Amino acid sequence: MSKPTSPETLSTRPGLDAETLRHSLAARLVYSVGKDPLTATTRDWFFSLAYSVREQLIERWMQTMRQYYHQDVKRIYYFSMEFLTGRALINSLLNLNLETACHEALTSLGLELEQISNIEPDAALGNGGLGRLAACFLDSMATLAIPGYGYGIRYEYGMFTQKIDDGRQIEHPDNWLRYGNPWEFPRPEVLYPVRFFGNCVNYLDEHGINRWSWVDTEDVLAMAYDTPIPGYGGETVNNMRLWSAKGTRDFNLDPFNEGDYVGAVENKFKSELLSKVLYPSDKTSLGRELRLKQEYFFVSASIQDILYRFSKIFSDLRLLPDKIAIQLNDTHPSLGIAELMRILVDIHRLEWEVAWDITSKIFSYTNHTLMPEALETWEVRLFESMLPRHLQIIYEINRKFLDHVQHLFPGDLDLLNRVSLIDENNGKRVRMAHLAIVGSHKVNGVAAIHSSLLRERVFPDLNRLFPNKFINVTNGITQRLWFNQANPHLAKLVSQHIGQGWIRDLDKINAIEPLATNMDFREEFMNIRRKNKLQLINLLRHHTPAAIDPNSMFDVQCKRIHEYKRQLLNLLHVITRYNHLRHGFVSNIPRTVIFSGKAAPSYVMAKLIIRLIHDVGTTINHDTRTRDMLKVVFIPNYDVSIALSLIPAADLSEQISTAGTEASGTGNMKLALNGALTIGTLDGANIEIQEAVGPENIFIFGLDASEAEDLRLQGYSCHEYYQANDDLREVLEMINSGYFCPQDPDRYKPLVGNLFSNNDPYLLMADYASYIECQNQVDNLFSKPQEWAIRSILNMSRMGRFSSDRAIREYAKLVWNIQPVSLG
Repeated sequence: MSKPTSPETLSTRPGLDAETLRHSLAARLVYSVGKDPLTATTRDWFFSLAYSVREQLIERWMQTMRQYYHQDVKRIYYFSMEFLTGRALINSLLNLNLETACHEALTSLGLELEQISNIEPDAALGNGGLGRLAACFLDSMATLAIPGYGYGIRYEYGMFTQKIDDGRQIEHPDNWLRYGNPWEFPRPEVLYPVRFFGNCVNYLDEHGINRWSWVDTEDVLAMAYDTPIPGYGGETVNNMRLWSAKGTRDFNLDPFNEGDYVGAVENKFKSELLSKVLYPSDKTSLGRELRLKQEYFFVSASIQDILYRFSKIFSDLRLLPDKIAIQLNDTHPSLGIAELMRILVDIHRLEWEVAWDITSKIFSYTNHTLMPEALETWEVRLFESMLPRHLQIIYEINRKFLDHVQHLFPGDLDLLNRVSLIDENNGKRVRMAHLAIVGSHKVNGVAAIHSSLLRERVFPDLNRLFPNKFINVTNGITQRLWFNQANPHLAKLVSQHIGQGWIRDLDKINAIEPLATNMDFREEFMNIRRKNKLQLINLLRHHTPAAIDPNSMFDVQCKRIHEYKRQLLNLLHVITRYNHLRHGFVSNIPRTVIFSGKAAPSYVMAKLIIRLIHDVGTTINHDTRTRDMLKVVFIPNYDVSIALSLIPAADLSEQISTAGTEASGTGNMKLALNGALTIGTLDGANIEIQEAVGPENIFIFGLDASEAEDLRLQGYSCHEYYQANDDLREVLEMINSGYFCPQDPDRYKPLVGNLFSNNDPYLLMADYASYIECQNQVDNLFSKPQEWAIRSILNMSRMGRFSSDRAIREYAKLVWNIQPVSLG
């Protein structure tokens, strides 16, 4: 066993004081950006500052990697299609304790940190909760000195930039790399071939053993880009490695010389499509092909890279489970199981059982959905064409697995059909979740109820076959971003009273709880919340002409637009409230209802809901009878940066998904940590939030998961609820008749028609009355500002268990068997 040579300790790190940072800024402007201060733009100064901060990261990054080698540690590789990291500058300054020095250095140059930091685009490497969770986990791994690496794809355009035109979502490319990315390090020497299509050839090796070779393939190259991920305090800096697709031949001279200029670069163009856009639409065969290609591209490159790193030190592949762990963040990377088997069996020529033992000890799988239709499957014929050897391997995994099941439960053909990796009933498809479960040593849900429902409803047969495999690790958020950075004034207030220990250990924020009954503390707390609301109002001026009252309740639902998340139920309440106001019912509680979120480009109903939000908002915001008491606002292009402004200003957090549909949610945690009170169903992590904050400090309504299931089994009829509730009937008739769009009265007939024709699959009508009553309770409490403030502080102080640090500690202990590393 050999280890890489350790270079001399670097001595180039500049000091941490403002004067040194100012000199570094000036030097980077000239020597890295190539600009004179006289002509430098704000963007030039941003890059100069980013390069200066990056200097602080590089040596620590290298020292961290070096210690991992020298201490021979086991490493966790986190595979995720998304890493929604947001902006890196402020996060890096806070984690390195450089923010004060940076303010001073910039002020001495006549510059403002806020103006410069706003130049940075959000890294368009994710869509929503899945990617944000992955980013929180990377932050926690670094802070806890867990030797962790993130692996994913370097999307050139991300998902899309959401624009609103006449209330309609319009998608535009998110060209976040237009000006370059100062945080990443291209690694042109780290290049791996990734193969597609071709044929499988059977042959006998020199020992007469039957082997397979994958030949005549179409190859793409995966090139690495590394980004340092600093933990709080800067002692540990881990790595996120993202792959960019490159053509095996950038330029073909023969067609160029014949005048075929397009053909000369065709290979490059086709290859690089792989890393252009996150989640290409799967509505077309080409979109499905590209999406599957993306998934294999990144797991193949990542596994090749992991094995290369392993082979630099070890030669015995049987040591792999002792040295590496791979966590699959949802089903997208589950092809990694088949890919590692292919490499071990076909290239390293291990016996199947030995290779399978290694593979299943390495992989673990996090499930993020309860809805069967959201569990990823792929057509066998697509697999057969694109990844023929992997299909063979999956078939063999399935054959051996079903033989085992048949041995345990002889003659139970229905069981074999249900647990098979191949779905024979829907056009023959590969069940990727089944592959992930069978090929992993641990499978976890992301909230207590989610894990329970996985075992009992979604995968009951697999749970029976693997009774110790399914566990729970409730999701978490990093308080460094979602409180310390998002809410700096409140974070400072908390630290003044209890110290800064909560930044590393969120459980310590509980020490603020006794101050909830302290009048002086409450006044400071309420003043900060008002400042946060005024800051948000400045942002809202770009999105609505309506005058927003900072004294109104900021009622916030910010998340992906989806029918199960029930933005439509929220709208039903808004319209009910509007009707009560215009019919003369007196309310002394003004509300500003704020929506933000993107709909998938091909999700027609979700996009129609966005348009309805805008039409309802236009009507209400212009109605002189009601506009002083009710406003509706939609903030487009929801991302991390918008969330950092929106969440600290929220009074009420809408977490209203149909019980039994949301895996966990993390927006609920972010909002509660910042003092918003939750109105929600007993779904996902809401249940654990209720346990933490106390039932008196949260507003719960509607059916729970068991009651919802029982209602469906008993024969739910949405028409009965519709006919029995006058308010509900009035609201739905207004939407259906075009009240909010008289120029196009049929606009929302498909939306209402879809509710009735599908019998209201997400139980909006069943939960409507309970939701309206619960909103009345919200009004009642908000009319008592001091009582509201007490409950808000209690919410904040009792959120310690929802730190991603706690989640990572649980993964490290229960799943990965990895210890923190001492870098001293």
